[in-house]
Amino acid sequence: MLEIKNLAADRGGYRLFEGVNFQLDAGRLMQLVGPNGAGKTTLLFIVAGLLVPANGQVRWNGQSVLHDRSMFAGAMSYLGHAAGLKASLDPVKNLQFLLALRGKKVRVQTIHDALNRVGLYGYECTAVGRLSAGQKRRVALARLYLEGSPLWVLDEPFTAIDLAGVGQLEQLLVDHARQGGMILFTTHHVMAGQEYVQQFDLADFRHAEEEYSN
Repeated sequence: MLEIKNLAADRGGYRLFEGVNFQLDAGRLMQLVGPNGAGKTTLLFIVAGLLVPANGQVRWNGQSVLHDRSMFAGAMSYLGHAAGLKASLDPVKNLQFLLALRGKKVRVQTIHDALNRVGLYGYECTAVGRLSAGQKRRVALARLYLEGSPLWVLDEPFTAIDLAGVGQLEQLLVDHARQGGMILFTTHHVMAGQEYVQQFDLADFRHAEEEYSN
């Protein structure tokens, strides 16, 4: 269970949002919505440990993630706008490297199976620098299968994905929820499987710039 408690964030000398509270349970997807500048990506950064909040807590299974940051990091997979891949390496070697950073060693066949599942059969030995933006995104998505984390934190996961890939990705997210996982994400895409999706509108927690500066 992921809990956000009284969270506030600042940017550029003003407060983006404050008083944010929500809970994400196993088997659910939480979509952050709101206008540009509302702080959706900032909130994901805070959950992923890439930013420090101005106030409040991120809690995992009843405890602040600061209590055991390494434990939480092992339970969470983050995918941002950048794929985080080395252009000179092929998808298999990239995934081996990224998994090794998390202390995981996975059989090559298991990596091939994950790449096949995201539609990259036949590209296993192609240097990532030669892949399209959408194919690079698929390599990054294959990492989600392999890391085995219950919590996925995803910033615009549908970016650069073609029509066929959109359906595969939707199924990936819904399957993760059905298997007891949970996903906190942003997207401008209208997903199928909406019965699994809760929406949380950050616009309700925006803090006016002029009010904060006074």
